[in-house]
Amino acid sequence: MNVPSNLKYTKSDEWFDPANGAAGITDYAQNQLSDIVFVELLVDEGETVEVGKPIASVESVKASAEIYAPASGTVSAVNKGLADKPETLNSDPFGEGWMIKIAGGNAGEVMDADAYTAYCDGRAH
Repeated sequence: MNVPSNLKYTKSDEWFDPANGAAGITDYAQNQLSDIVFVELLVDEGETVEVGKPIASVESVKASAEIYAPASGTVSAVNKGLADKPETLNSDPFGEGWMIKIAGGNAGEVMDADAYTAYCDGRAH
């Protein structure tokens, strides 16, 4: 499982980059969902998001899931390309698979990489 140490993580499997405000789903989440076939971003640039509110909906061959804001702030960018290439969430969840960027993002309850890894390991048993 890939868990970059520079990011923060939520218990609902979203990541947040405090350096640039980017957010998306974790490697663990995309692995659990399997092949992602559809992404709908529920927010747009200029909108305000709150921690825990839905920012996207994804569907895979196995399940569908809501993706929640890991931080509160103003949406400064939206990765509109995900609608055309939802599989990017599987192949590059921390790079090209970012969903939104949040300006002035105040993270909610987040974990560092070590805590998130331990949290995921605990769920696997």
